[in-house]
Amino acid sequence: MLILLSALIAAQDPLSLDVWHQIGPNPRQYEPSPLPIPRRKKVTEVPPPVPGQTAPATQTGIPAAPAQPSAPRPTRYTLCLAAGEKDLAAGIAAARAWLAEASKAATPDTAHGAAAQCLGQLLLQQGDSAGAEGAFVESAGQVPADKPAAMAALQTMAGNAALAGGRAETALGWYDKALAPLPAAAPSAEDNAVRGAVQIGRARALVALGRLPEASGALQEAHRLAPNDPEGWLLSATLARRGKDLERAQRDIEVAASLAGHGDPLGAPIGLEAGVIAMLDGREQAARKSWESVVALAPDSPEAATAKGYLDQIGPAPASSAPAAAPAAAPEIAR
Repeated sequence: MLILLSALIAAQDPLSLDVWHQIGPNPRQYEPSPLPIPRRKKVTEVPPPVPGQTAPATQTGIPAAPAQPSAPRPTRYTLCLAAGEKDLAAGIAAARAWLAEASKAATPDTAHGAAAQCLGQLLLQQGDSAGAEGAFVESAGQVPADKPAAMAALQTMAGNAALAGGRAETALGWYDKALAPLPAAAPSAEDNAVRGAVQIGRARALVALGRLPEASGALQEAHRLAPNDPEGWLLSATLARRGKDLERAQRDIEVAASLAGHGDPLGAPIGLEAGVIAMLDGREQAARKSWESVVALAPDSPEAATAKGYLDQIGPAPASSAPAAAPAAAPEIAR
C-alpha cells in the first residue's frame, strides 16, 4: 500500500497545480502522410509536423530524426525529496524552512501542501512517525475541497504513519476518513485502486487491534476494488494461515505470487509467507525452496534473515541417495 500511494502521488507531483490536470492521449486521430508527389519539395516547402504524424521527409527523402523528449523539469517538491536522499537531516531542515516560508499564505496553497508532504515523507524515513503524521495532515488541509481523491491519499499516508508508530486506533480513524467521501457513480480503475489500498491499511490496523473478522472483511473489499494488488492477497493469505485455514492461505499466496512482478519489493515477503504456509501444511521441500528463493532474491532483507533462521532449524536437505530420514521438526514460526 505504501508503494501504491507513493507512486500515485509522486507520479503527479503532489499538490502542485499539475496534479489536478490529467494529461490524456492526443485527441487528434492519426492522420497518414499524404502520398508522394512527382516533384521534390525544397526544404523550405516541407510543412511542420502535425502531432501524431510521421516526421516529414527532408530534401534527401530520409525522415527527419524525431526530436528527443526533454527531461521533466525538477520541481521544488522533487528537489526537496532528492535533498533528503543525499542527506536526510539536511533535507528535513530544508523541508522545514520551505514549509515555514510557504505557510505564510493566508489561504490553502499548493506550495504549502507540497512542502508539508515532503517533510512528512522525510520524517517517516527518519523514524519520526508522529511528526510524519502531523505533516501529512497539514498537507491534506491544503487540498481543495473538490479534490477528494488527493485528500484521501494524504489521509491514508497519515494513517500509514500512525500505524508505523503503533497507533492503530488513530490509523484506523484516518483510513475511515479517507473512505468517507462516496465514490463516483462510475469510479475509475485508479479511484478503486486507491480505495483498495485504504482497505488494506484498515485491515492492518484491525489486525493490530485484534479485530480479525473485520480485517477479513476489509481484505474482501480490497480484493473487489483492487483485485490486482498483490499486497492484499499476501495479507489475506497471512490472515487465513493464522486462522489455520491452510487451503485458503495457499490459494491466496499463489494469487499474490502471480501478481507480483519481477523486482517487486513484495517478492521477499510473499516467498517467506509461502514457505511458512507450506511448512505448516507438511510440505517441507516446498517450504525449503520458498525460503531459499527469498535468500537469493533479497539476501540483505529482514525476510532473508528470517528465512535463513527457518532453514537452519530444519537443517540441510537430505541427499537423494541417502535412506529416508525422519521428518525434520517444524521450525519455530512467528505468528
